Amino acid sequence: MRCPYCRHPDSRVVDSREADDGVLIRRRRSCQECGKRFTTVEESVMAVVKRSGVTEPFSRAKVAAGVRKACQGRPVDEDALAVLAKNVEDEIRSRGIAEIPSNEVGLAILGPLRELDEVAYLRFASVYRSFESIEDFASEIESLREFAQSRADAVEPVTTAS
Repeated sequence: MRCPYCRHPDSRVVDSREADDGVLIRRRRSCQECGKRFTTVEESVMAVVKRSGVTEPFSRAKVAAGVRKACQGRPVDEDALAVLAKNVEDEIRSRGIAEIPSNEVGLAILGPLRELDEVAYLRFASVYRSFESIEDFASEIESLREFAQSRADAVEPVTTAS
C-alpha cells in the first residue's frame, strides 16, 4: 500500500479489525520509509449482473427502494424494509460469489417479502415474474394460500387426550 504522506510503495500492517458486520476490514499501517501511520479500509464488493450484461455494485438501498414501491400504502415501516434489505444482502453474500445475476437478487427478495406482507409480495412478484394474465395472479394467490396454511398448520398446538 502506497504511503499517503511520502508516496513510498511499501507499508506494514500494524493492526486489522473487522467493521460493519465483517463487510469492511480496517487496517492500521505504518510506512517503512517515513514511519508515519495511516488507516486503510478494505471492502469486498459484490456485483450484480443485469440482464443487459452491465455490472453494477450491489446496493442495499436499491433493494429497499424496490421493495418500498411494492409496499406503498401497506402497513410496513422503514425499519422492516431495512431489515429485509440487510437479510437479502446477507443471504446473497453467504453464497460466496463476487458477481450475482439480477434475477437471483429478485429471488432472494421474494421469500422475505412474502413473510413481511403478502400484498406487497404479490405486487413485487407480478412485476418481477412479468405476470401477463389474471391466471398468473390466481396461481400466485393460490400459492400464497397454501403457504399461509402450511405456516398455520406448523403453529397449531398438538393436543393429546388423557
